[in-house]
Amino acid sequence: MSLEADILCAVPEPVEVVQVFRRPRYVPRVVAEAIYIGARAVWMQQGITHEAVARRARRAGLAVVMDRCMRTEHGRLSGE
Repeated sequence: MSLEADILCAVPEPVEVVQVFRRPRYVPRVVAEAIYIGARAVWMQQGITHEAVARRARRAGLAVVMDRCMRTEHGRLSGE
């Protein structure tokens, strides 16, 4: 078992958004945990996409963002 296994399950507070800064091959595990813990959204950073897992997350009720930098989007939306 790797060190990052079940890391989201160890967070003691509710998780709203799970940001993914990992290669696409790691996305299925991260999203599976996000679904399991009841996260509300998964945000895959710029350069990260995984269409099949995004569909699974959406079917589970999570909002999904792919290939976007949260900081850049925040600045764009806030007029910075």
